[in-house]
Amino acid sequence: MRDVGTLLEALPYIREFHGKTVVIKYGGAAMEDPALREEFARDVVLLKYVGLNPIVVHGGGPEITAYMQRLGLPVEFVAGLRVSSEETVEVAKMVLVGKVNKEIVLRLQRHGQPAVGLCGDDGSLFRVARRSAPDGADIGFVGRIERVNVGVIEHVASDYIPVIASVGADREGHSYNVNADEAAGAVAGALGAYKVVFLTDVPGWLADPADQSSLISHAGAGEVRDSLGSLDGGMRPKLEACLEAIEAGVSAAHILDGRTPHSLLLELFTDAGIGTKIEEAS
Repeated sequence: MRDVGTLLEALPYIREFHGKTVVIKYGGAAMEDPALREEFARDVVLLKYVGLNPIVVHGGGPEITAYMQRLGLPVEFVAGLRVSSEETVEVAKMVLVGKVNKEIVLRLQRHGQPAVGLCGDDGSLFRVARRSAPDGADIGFVGRIERVNVGVIEHVASDYIPVIASVGADREGHSYNVNADEAAGAVAGALGAYKVVFLTDVPGWLADPADQSSLISHAGAGEVRDSLGSLDGGMRPKLEACLEAIEAGVSAAHILDGRTPHSLLLELFTDAGIGTKIEEAS
């Protein structure tokens, strides 16, 4: 009966989300732990089967770092953004496009849904321009997305689950590393997605990063804007991406703990939900 109750609890959410687009930024422990990788793939396949339109946008920071260290390249971050030389971008493209992307595609297909891997270069999906760190520092070949070619995603998503690696190029064809959180926010906003979900390695947005119990479960966009100036590290790009998506018309952005099994389903299909939910007004 408990299982029946869970299904009945999920029913109104399945009805609400049917036919809606949900953009999922996939990263952190959910990509690194073998059991969590399989559970994530099953969860995304389930979303497709019950009538949602899932779009997966992924990074692969730890793997990029590992390969850079093996090659003797310096690893540096500023405000949560990877400082990227031309060599860094080359490694990022090899890891994200050639390895991580295809592994995700194969897992989704193994669990029952066909998927297609994309990156910002495919069909000019992302047009980017060089960006600086929030304090104006030069961080190299790090791109800010200026345009998303939604036609490419919509064409693929009609029959497949799109899996998008976060790299792109400018008008002249120069390659850039793109923060995966920013890419997910830009994709969600351009598509007019119903929701965007960020999987990370903390319970959500924490009032005190050193206190795992200080979760902010619900916040308005104004509260996030007011807090950005005091933030550093990996949470800042996530919150900036949440704001970009909401300002473009996405109804809600969620930051979830990807270390929790089935966190995606728990957030979307249960009354309690988990993590941090950000809307235009709290």
